Amino acid sequence: IVWESQQERGGGQGPRRQEGRSREGAIRMVRGSQRRKLQKFTRLCGREEGLRVKRSCPSCGSELGVEEKRGKGNPISIQLFPPELVEHIISFLPVRDLVALGQTCRYFHEVCDGEGVWRRICRRLSPRLQDQGSGVRPWKRAAILNYTKCLYFQAFGGRRRCLSKSVAPLLAHGYRRFLPTKDHVFILDYVGTLFFLKNALVSTLGQMQWKRACRYVVLCRGAKDFASDPRCDTVYRKYLYVLATREQQEVVGTTSSRACDCVEVYLQSSGQRVFKMTFHHSMTFKQIVLVGQETQRALLLLTEEGKIYSLVVNETQLDQPRSYTVQLALRKVSHYLPHLRVACMTSNQSSTLYVTDQGGVYFEVHTPGVYRDLFGTLQAFDPLDQQMPLALSLPAKILFCALGYNHLGLVDEFGRIFMQGNNRYGQLGTGDKMDRGEPTQVRYLQRPITLWCGLNHSLVLSQSSEFSKELLGCGCGAGGRLPGWPKGSASFVKLQVKVPLCACALCATRECLYILSSHDIEQHAPYRDLPASRVVGTPEPSLGARAPQDPGGMAQACEEYLSQIHSCQTLQDRMEKMKEIVGWMPLMAAQKDFFWEALDMLQRAEGGGGGVGPPAPET
Repeated sequence: IVWESQQERGGGQGPRRQEGRSREGAIRMVRGSQRRKLQKFTRLCGREEGLRVKRSCPSCGSELGVEEKRGKGNPISIQLFPPELVEHIISFLPVRDLVALGQTCRYFHEVCDGEGVWRRICRRLSPRLQDQGSGVRPWKRAAILNYTKCLYFQAFGGRRRCLSKSVAPLLAHGYRRFLPTKDHVFILDYVGTLFFLKNALVSTLGQMQWKRACRYVVLCRGAKDFASDPRCDTVYRKYLYVLATREQQEVVGTTSSRACDCVEVYLQSSGQRVFKMTFHHSMTFKQIVLVGQETQRALLLLTEEGKIYSLVVNETQLDQPRSYTVQLALRKVSHYLPHLRVACMTSNQSSTLYVTDQGGVYFEVHTPGVYRDLFGTLQAFDPLDQQMPLALSLPAKILFCALGYNHLGLVDEFGRIFMQGNNRYGQLGTGDKMDRGEPTQVRYLQRPITLWCGLNHSLVLSQSSEFSKELLGCGCGAGGRLPGWPKGSASFVKLQVKVPLCACALCATRECLYILSSHDIEQHAPYRDLPASRVVGTPEPSLGARAPQDPGGMAQACEEYLSQIHSCQTLQDRMEKMKEIVGWMPLMAAQKDFFWEALDMLQRAEGGGGGVGPPAPET
């Protein structure tokens, strides 16, 4: 009103200074009326000191004092508000702003880190979530899992050269694993729900476009793991094998039931179940992988006790309606090496890689061509006994690995990357194209997040800084599989891909690159610092060479190992510590097996003296 009167009085030609003053006057009038209404409704106008919101850190004793100098009373602390009200207000913030607010001061850090705030955020992000899961901080973990879950993909061909997002299932509780097939993508969440993300035609601005992973349905629940054809080309992935838990009736005609593990086979094109095999309730599995051709497809199942069982099916007859009995057989790696406890396994069409809980690596190679590419010779290859495991000589405990067609990658507990196998296209990242018959360290890469090996190229996801990640690749660059490097590279180079902040897994097919985003607050960094004895001494030339020529550093490491053994209280603890130290020492695989077997014999002898007999032999 004041501004309009100024224009009418001056006929639109008044000075700008008068217009500014009139605007400031109107703002003061509005603010004054709002303040008077606030004091009236809060009943603060009759008190001695006027109360205003405090701008300083509520957990600190110092105040700004600006309001006191103006004579407008003492500021009010936000700590006077009920904690439930503060949590309710803060829970409406986005997760990014909530984390930023928690870093401002001690008080807001405690409030923003409370389970009540994260429970409200989790309910807002996933209103259909029934179970928040387990752990020390279940609601915070569930909220962050659902906030960071996303599947990104980037097509190698076409005009669009940026990451795109797939559809996000509302029922998914984070993303744990994913697998692209010929036409679709399958995702497993943290509560065992397997989702079927379909490619479909979508109308965009009146035009029909083919989009990837834009529709989703729930394929099954209670899933533990799933696998498909291990070849890199998704054309061969016709069936999906799902390891799940189902309730089975103990006696026909009764209501009592018990949980049994089973393997269900689905068509990847339609999601229809075509086959199911159920195991005895006494056998529980945690991982499944496939190996071999379609007519002799071998299913490898890893039990909770670290044993490997296998069975053979014929994929060409799975769609025929019939029932038959298959027999589980103990794999040779568990039969001939019963002391080994396998932690995880990976496979391709003609080989399998086992990683034990002590960090050892054992190999099965089923074809002479792949054996020659991996080891450079056929001297120890036995075509009549292809399941006999081969031990790899490694200087430290291996955490995870990746297996391509004819090359592999290993990552140890110190974050070092070792590559082995065929290097025709530079897929080992060693800077040359010479094959490696033994694990060779890639010295310019450290502490990767994940490693992936394909047909003739390799990818590494690494942390470039605290707030960014980058994707590195080497090998063949044909077809755009190394974005930004069409001619390929014999060393790991940074690819032109904008990596999400919470990226944790990746996979590449012939047509597309997939990156999975998910952050679990309970998964901490698995790496540890390299001991001083290995840093100060001369570097190791290779894993197959002789021991390092640094007797002083080795002696210092042995003294440290002896002190660790001496600190153990009981004989059994000292035996377990000795087993762990044997896994750390740079010994040959046969030597490590000898020491581990000897220690097991001593433990059994000590247990037999106390009345406990040796374990029963494997049947």
